[in-house]
Order: sequence, then C-alpha cells, then structure tokens
Amino acid sequence: MADTGTSVSVATLSLLVFVLLAGVYLTSLNALWTLLLIIIIVTLSTQILRKLRRRDALTERRVCVLVLGDIGRSPRMQYHSLSLSKHGYNVTFVGYLGSTPHRDVSGDERIRIIPISEVRGIQVGPRVMTYVTKVILQSLQLFLVLLNMDLQSHILMQNPPGLPSMAVTWLVCALRGSQFTIDWHNYGYTIMALSHGPNHPIVWLAQWYERLFGRFSSHNLCVTNAMKDDLQINWNIKATTLYDKPPAIFTETPVELQHDLFMRLAKTHLQFQACGENAAEEMDRTAFTGRHASDLSVTLTSGRPALLISSTSWTGQYTTYTHHPLPRSTDMCFHLCVRPGKGPQKEHYKKMIATLRFEHVKICTPWLEAEDYPVLLGSADLGVCLHKSSSGLDLPMKVVDMFGCCLPVCAIHFNCLHELVKHEENGLIFRDSQELAGQLKSLLQDFPGSQGRLAQFRRNLQAGGGQRWDQNWDQNVLPLLTGP
Repeated sequence: MADTGTSVSVATLSLLVFVLLAGVYLTSLNALWTLLLIIIIVTLSTQILRKLRRRDALTERRVCVLVLGDIGRSPRMQYHSLSLSKHGYNVTFVGYLGSTPHRDVSGDERIRIIPISEVRGIQVGPRVMTYVTKVILQSLQLFLVLLNMDLQSHILMQNPPGLPSMAVTWLVCALRGSQFTIDWHNYGYTIMALSHGPNHPIVWLAQWYERLFGRFSSHNLCVTNAMKDDLQINWNIKATTLYDKPPAIFTETPVELQHDLFMRLAKTHLQFQACGENAAEEMDRTAFTGRHASDLSVTLTSGRPALLISSTSWTGQYTTYTHHPLPRSTDMCFHLCVRPGKGPQKEHYKKMIATLRFEHVKICTPWLEAEDYPVLLGSADLGVCLHKSSSGLDLPMKVVDMFGCCLPVCAIHFNCLHELVKHEENGLIFRDSQELAGQLKSLLQDFPGSQGRLAQFRRNLQAGGGQRWDQNWDQNVLPLLTGP
C-alpha cells in the first residue's frame, strides 16, 4: 500500500503543478485547445480522486489520530487512541516521538505510531523567514504522510497546535473523503498572544486562520462548556463537550506500591530516604512508609510529612518536593513533588530552586516514567495547581488526574475553573501566594489526622466516584464515529 500511496501522492502533486502551468497559458491558447486542456485536467483529476477515495472493507474501521506535538506528552490523544482500539478501530497515531508514549499505547497491536520530524525553518535572515519556511516544510511533510497512509474514515486532530495541521488535514480530508474532527484543547492564537501581545498582526492572522478552518470541520470536540459556548457564539462552530476524565490507571495507590516507588526514588534522591531515631527498627523505610521486620507488613509512618504534588510547568508539566513547617509543630512538614517537563524557563526555575534554603524544606525534581506518575499521584496527600489558561476556557488535565486518585487540590483561580474544582468540596481556589500559604497551613495543621478539612475533601472525592474516561468517551465521541 505504501508504494501505491507514494505513486498517488506524486501524481497528485504533478497534477497541481500541471494545473498551475496550464493556467498561465490558458489565455494565449485558442478556444479548441483551451477546451481540450480543460477536458484533460478534469479527466486526470477525476481518476486521481477515485484512487484517493478508493475504499476497502477496513476503511470504516480506520481512524487517524494527529497531534503536531510530542505523542508522549499528549495524554488526551493517547486516551483517544486507546478508546478507539477498545472499540475495534485500527488507529494510525501521527506525531513527534520526543518522549515515550504510555506502554498501553505502544504495546497495542491496533495502534500504529507514525513519527514525524520536528522540522526547523531557514535559520538565517529575519525571524519571519524562519517561521514561514518552517510552516511550508511542516505542511509538505504532513501532507505526504497523511496522503500516503491507508484511507481513514476519520482524522481526529488536536488543536492547538493547529498551524499548519488544521489546513493540511482539511485538504487531505477533502481529497480523500474522510471525516475531519477537531479536538479543541484551547485556542492557538491566545497562546501566541502571551509572547507577542494580543494586538500583534501574527496573532490576528492566527485567530482568522483558526476561525476559518475550524468551520470546515465535520465534527468538533472541546474540553469545557465555556469553550463550547465561545465556539458557537463567536465562530458559529458547534462542538461537543468532552471533559477530561481520568482513565482507570489513576486511582488511590495501595501502601505496598507506595513503598516500592519511594524505595526506588530513595536510591537516587536523598529527600525520599528515611530519617529519625526509629529508622533502624524497620527492615526498610522511606520518609513516608516502612516495612516492619516482624511480619514484613508495610505501613505509613506515624510522623511522616504530608506529600504534595504540584502540576504546573516550565511551561511544560512538573512535579516537586518540599518540607514546610506546620503551625503547631516544627517537627511536622510537608513534601511537594515535581515531574520535570520541557519549557524555555525550565533551567531558570531549577537554578532558583537550587538556591532556596529552608529549615524544614527539601526540594527535588525526580524524573518519573509514565507508569510511575499515577502511582505517585495516588500516594499524595494534596495537589497544588498553578495552571492558568491563556484563553480562560480550558481546564488543567493534571487536576483531572488528581481527582481520579481522590487527591484534593488547591488551584489558582481563572474563569471556568469552577467546572472542575468545587471550592470547599473537593479542594480550594486561591488567587495569590499569600492565600495559598494560608490554605496550606489550614489544611495541613491536623495532618495526618482524619478529622480535618483535607480528610473531608478526600472523602467527598471518594464518595462522588465520578465518571471515568472510557464511559465519557463512549457517551460523547463514539456516536460521532458511528453516526451518519
């Protein structure tokens, strides 16, 4: 099929060049030759379109999932792929292979990953030249990749990033007769506005581009009701809200698994190692757990610190680890844990962290495998979210994962956060660092007791249960694939 696809692609490109050249000479030809040329073009176009749209018995069971970014750092698109596979679809997953996808994705026989290169434009001359050449090269690469694969019934594309993938995907779907579905995680132009300013011409162009090609889609998904309303009111785009929901891997972690993870982390990070007078009385011990020599049982240590998880970014995602004194006792402390991500400010913040000196605070940024991250979340006592949406219309996926682990959260306020975090029910919402500091002291002053607000928030999350990704996807996305 690859050789056939390549031939079709070459023929298509050749036809486009031929049409352009022919158009230049149309005015100079007499009427008979002009008519003959038109007939040839129409005939060739018809034959090529028939080949591009030729369906077989498996076409309706093939779906392409596309992200113009790192597949391993695109959890929602990985979940889409797994859900499609569970329903018997053969998935072609296209994106960058910067980091390792979850093993459930890489090990699924129905999911085929096609890596694309993160191209760079010309590195000499004005910056605009670099940007323009990068977009052109990305467009050609993506066009050929999508054109060369077996015919897909649907192409599901993440936005942002949507430049140039939105236009290229629409063109390929138009040529091949595939359904074009956009999963709106945010608006790309609002992210551009953070670095260029809202009135920059490139931001205006990006907004026009998203609005234009967004209207060409067959179906649209989005992450909040606020975004659904915004798409409908401002761009006349009808979308289905598909809230991020935690998959089954995000759950409270049994103490045995907690201990195994902490023991592994303690080998490379001193902050996870046990300290204190009782450490020698147990066969093996961490800052949070211990295995008793008498019966080999594992328990949480009585004087353990609270474990906090922070989900912000450099601008990627990250997890950190901190000790901080509680009001009632200088012997008590909390830990805050961080998973290093990518981002232009990563080294800046790591240097800043390295200079911090606290009496009861220790900070480290351990690297975690994808499979260890849910275990860590399920072992934590409190989450801290510093995510602020560029559009005010998307929600932090890390908080979704935390709630799947019944982990209460302190989250910074923005417009639609109330769709996820319920103040004084499953967590607290703060507006500045002073308010956050007060919330941490208030929530942790009774730790590890079971009568405080922190324990009540966890019980609320446990009692609420909540819908998981699979049920949510089956309810909102599957009908788009099987419907007319």
